[in-house]
Amino acid sequence: METPYSSGFGSARGAPIRRGHTMKHLLTTASLAVLASSLTGFDASAHAQSDGAQAQTDRDTIIVTGTRAANRTAFDTLAPVDVLTGEAIGQTVSPELIDSLAQLVPSFNVQRLPLGDGQIFVRPARLRSLSPDQTLVLINGKRRHRSAFLGNRGAQAVDMAQIPSSAISRIEVLRDGASAQYGSDAIAGVINIILDSQPGFSSFGQYSQYYEGDGELYQLGAQAGFDLDGRGFLVLSAEYSDASATSRSRQRPDAIEFQAANPQLNVPDPVQRWGKPDREAFRLALNSAFAFNTAVEGYVFGTLGWGSGVNDFNWRNPASTSAYNTTPLDPNYNLAAIFPAGFTPRFGQDDTDRALTAGIRGELNPAFSWDLSASYGRNEIDYFINETINASLGSASPTEFRAGILRQRDFNLNADFVYLLDTGLAEPVNIAFGLERRDERFEIEAGDLASYQVGPLAAVGLPSGSNGFPGYSDLQAGTFDQESYAGYLDVEAALTEQLTVGGAIRYEDYSDFGSTTDYKLSGRFAFTGNLAVRGTWSTGFRAPTPGQLESERTSQGLNSVTLNLVTNGRFNPTGPVADIINARPGGQVILPLTPETSENRSVGVVFRNDLGFTATLDLYQIDVEDRFSTRGGFQLTDAERAQLVALGIPGGESVSNASFFQNVFDTRTRGVDFVLNWAGQALAGDLNLTLAYNWNETTVTREAIAGVFNDVSRRLFEEGLPQHNAVFTADYTRGRWGVVARARHYGQWTDIDDSADVLFQDFSPITLVDVAASFQLTDNVRIRAGAENVFDTYPDESRNQANRGLIYSRNAPYDTDGGKWYFRVSAAF
Repeated sequence: METPYSSGFGSARGAPIRRGHTMKHLLTTASLAVLASSLTGFDASAHAQSDGAQAQTDRDTIIVTGTRAANRTAFDTLAPVDVLTGEAIGQTVSPELIDSLAQLVPSFNVQRLPLGDGQIFVRPARLRSLSPDQTLVLINGKRRHRSAFLGNRGAQAVDMAQIPSSAISRIEVLRDGASAQYGSDAIAGVINIILDSQPGFSSFGQYSQYYEGDGELYQLGAQAGFDLDGRGFLVLSAEYSDASATSRSRQRPDAIEFQAANPQLNVPDPVQRWGKPDREAFRLALNSAFAFNTAVEGYVFGTLGWGSGVNDFNWRNPASTSAYNTTPLDPNYNLAAIFPAGFTPRFGQDDTDRALTAGIRGELNPAFSWDLSASYGRNEIDYFINETINASLGSASPTEFRAGILRQRDFNLNADFVYLLDTGLAEPVNIAFGLERRDERFEIEAGDLASYQVGPLAAVGLPSGSNGFPGYSDLQAGTFDQESYAGYLDVEAALTEQLTVGGAIRYEDYSDFGSTTDYKLSGRFAFTGNLAVRGTWSTGFRAPTPGQLESERTSQGLNSVTLNLVTNGRFNPTGPVADIINARPGGQVILPLTPETSENRSVGVVFRNDLGFTATLDLYQIDVEDRFSTRGGFQLTDAERAQLVALGIPGGESVSNASFFQNVFDTRTRGVDFVLNWAGQALAGDLNLTLAYNWNETTVTREAIAGVFNDVSRRLFEEGLPQHNAVFTADYTRGRWGVVARARHYGQWTDIDDSADVLFQDFSPITLVDVAASFQLTDNVRIRAGAENVFDTYPDESRNQANRGLIYSRNAPYDTDGGKWYFRVSAAF
């Protein structure tokens, strides 16, 4: 695995992205032709041509998240729910939904992580600073499948970038634990993406570029919505984006020295690029429903996507990289003849993603409704690495490798029922109950033999595996399954006109670790129609996935002192390598994974008045036990290495460290969410003002295994994201004109500092301002121009990794590429 700390090797500038999807290009060509013939343009608000007078958070919208009652709004729900309109989502520039959420929801953080292997394409997104896979993602109320990528600390979350933003009607963000209602993963909250269902035709075209002149981004989209004779709808959406790379890098000092010592060579400047990757993507979405009669309706929705991206790894210096060594064992091997100026491996992925949900729903009578559905989702990531070498193979080594394929497949069956029981209370008691069956499958397909092979030159110290990212071996390949069954009961009752209470219980049984039962209690008391308090208490869990339970990954390199081949491996906690560690004196230290469990508490107040003000204030505490992390530090002996060789593990004779996913620590997260909104008439137009603020603090309360956190890793975990975040948005419309301004504030946060005199670096608070103006050109066509980070504000420069050319921290929770301007044309008919 490539990290900024690895011995690094590289690529020439301008290497093309590998394209592997013929169908993608056919569909892209077709969509471009359609767009060209229809006056390019489609806003995320496909059918409302005004950018202004649209609330970022609409508290009068009937919500479907966090409640199974049919009449709850965001204002009178028992738990905090933000409703993000399609208009607000469409006012952001990025083609990836997680970036839009990060700009609109202050408790939602996203990092870029350049040179972070697959994390640069499937970026970690955290709600309330918890793990990316501790937030449940739904589409139209149905569970979304996971990505095949296992990220930091083994997190396996949903890849929300696969969902086209222009297909979205609204997003409901439940900021509360909800495992008792929805099952695994809903510890931090729930993000429910509601697809558009309105008739009409629309399209859009957008171009953007950073002030620095790089990062060009072309976006095109189209949507067609059909009314099915008054009995339903059919909406088809398509989006295409093509983004070029950015670079905020300086030349590495060792590259300057190498160039000076070898003036006859042309060393690229910079030799490695810190920034966004080259990325191309095509996304489709379908949403449809049809009433067969007055009592039964069928529905189907889904997404389909293809993508390809490529990025730099660390530059390999010929003066210090062992792969440049020569040996009489292979006189024809001379890496200096292939890469005379060093090399920077170009790492990338081709990804495909598909999801389909179909079901029928209806009413037996006005008091009893039902919903039966089946959902299938599949995510596939095909890794490749070019402009590199497997030096242990010598002159027989290729310079391009297919490194392996990861696949995640989910299949869900759901039966949901709601019964309204009239007991003479203020309103009927809402009784929801249901059953769920889930089947998860994780698969690893081995890469090219040369990508992981230990060749004959390993015996003389030449590193094995495709340099930078050794491929998945045939022994790591396999298919791993997990099955679960669940049943739940969810009740809401208005005991009086003022007091509403709710309770939920859910039982789940998993094939790999057993059963769990979770509970939730909630209540809301209205002092008046405009002022109320609310509170919740719940337990939760996140079940380990098949990929976390059974997958293995090894990275091979060279000990620079002994010149011996070494392998660092992450192994199955119930596999044979774990048995070897557990056979040591002292007994079992590597344990099977168990679910992460949580306890959530929140209390809040909601207020509104007739002057257009709405305000909510919520305090919360989330205690999570048995959180996952990677437990390493197991130095293997010669005898233990011999056992690995007998097991057939590639490079087993030189394994230095073994690590495992384990449940190793507990945390407590405390925070405050404050949202203030005002909408009304001002300056002869419509004005909407929204202020959203989040304070969030996470601390490690217990280490189940001593030594997992040292002083450095603990502080980075607790302070690596800002504790204070805020977003202020002003949206103004007057006649054909509209203006949107947004200020995004990020508080102080901490990163490591590898300079000689200090250990940490605190990054100052930063505020980024976005501004856009729009004009209704005709009744159907609208234009918009603007800039994100309009003042071209940059954060503090990072001292960490400066010797590798890094300028700004790779862990920053905001874009560090400076200002970006854009122009958009949209049309709706």
